[in-house]
Amino acid sequence: MVLSTFPGQVQFEVLGPSLIVPFLLAFGGAELYLAKDPKGRSRLEALVGHEKAAGLAEKVGDLKMRIPLAKPWLAAVFAWQGESTAQIARRLHVIDLSVRRWLRAAGMR
Repeated sequence: MVLSTFPGQVQFEVLGPSLIVPFLLAFGGAELYLAKDPKGRSRLEALVGHEKAAGLAEKVGDLKMRIPLAKPWLAAVFAWQGESTAQIARRLHVIDLSVRRWLRAAGMR
């Protein structure tokens, strides 16, 4: 899997490989408010925990950030995990032709 194609390297560095996929699926495609001192009430903190939520705000430096959809990258991750093209298409709400094109571009199928 090629991480160099991932459009949100900062998020990956802070969250790590186990949290980045759920993070993108939950928040991708929208702006996200980052509290410098999370109070335990946000969806972000519920997903990644207090330390990671605070770390993301600290690393980014802004109170808001736009989260990438990263669908081609997610498709590559899911393919690497053994999911079929049809499963990936359903999960990302795209057609199978898009998934095939993304995986070909990534040299995966």
